[in-house]
Amino acid sequence: MPLPLILTGLTFGLAYLGIKGVDVTVDAIWDKLELNNRHHKKLESPNECSNIFQGRWVYDPNFPPLDYTKNCPFVPQQFECLKHGRPDNDYLKYKWIPNSCKLPRFHGINFLKKVRGKSVMIVGDSVLLGIANGLRCDFLVDMVVGDNKERVLKLDSIEKGTAKWDGYDVLVFNTWNQGLQTGKNQLWDVIEEGNVRHKNMDPLVACEKALNTWTKWVNSKVDSKKTQIFFQGISPDHFKSRNWANPNARNCARETRPAPGKRYPGGRHPAEAVLEKVLKQIQKPIQFMNVTAMSQLRKDGHTSIYGANGKHVDCTNWCLPGLPDVWNELLSARLLLGY
Repeated sequence: MPLPLILTGLTFGLAYLGIKGVDVTVDAIWDKLELNNRHHKKLESPNECSNIFQGRWVYDPNFPPLDYTKNCPFVPQQFECLKHGRPDNDYLKYKWIPNSCKLPRFHGINFLKKVRGKSVMIVGDSVLLGIANGLRCDFLVDMVVGDNKERVLKLDSIEKGTAKWDGYDVLVFNTWNQGLQTGKNQLWDVIEEGNVRHKNMDPLVACEKALNTWTKWVNSKVDSKKTQIFFQGISPDHFKSRNWANPNARNCARETRPAPGKRYPGGRHPAEAVLEKVLKQIQKPIQFMNVTAMSQLRKDGHTSIYGANGKHVDCTNWCLPGLPDVWNELLSARLLLGY
């Protein structure tokens, strides 16, 4: 069965194997994997981790970043910050060190071994596009376009999405970051709930309603014996420099270092409480990838003014290589080692 979405860090392994096609299956590349496998060490489990999402960022000038952008067709150009003129690369030199163990680096070939014969789908918005390329930016709930080209976000309908998700061995979801956008950044014209239509709705309220619809689907339709579900936490933005006490800045532009310490000065993300409330209602086993707190510290990792067009400051999406590669390491550790 095809592996339709290739994790960003995994593309490094594919590029190493000399595979450049977008339509890739695990079995199709297995022969090359076997030929090259003797050059790679096995991923060994280090000491047991209690929580790989609690830790600190440590600068290492000798830390080699993953370099998969030159020969890899899967990386969207809008995330290649160095290609678009970013003058520094220190943001690639920070390692995530969990409090209780050593996190192994993402290894594309070991990941391929784990998912051989299985299918993986990643469902989310442009933030998860940084993790899985080839992703169509779906919402957790349905969005339809009417005859008048009006975009309607249906908070209590999920049928369009579930038709695509059925039958996958691994499903990775995120927290619908686009659902928290307002104004010119929102991707719909009207929100619909039952027979009631809203021009505007508190984004946290809309997010909770959408997540509740998704939760009902998980509880009623997912067979946990066949499908493993991962849910990635909120990916924070950094549009307000007061949140990290920098009076000389407005947003993430030209930030070159993480926020100091282990706790973000701006406090918890407001949507975290909503997510925690909803996840408590899930009756099936899921793996929660709680990347929010660790990512809040990385104000230096956004595409900022170094995206494809460079005409505006993007403090939502992330540079590649960059922070999403660390998310991949965490996902890989959960999937391969059971952390």
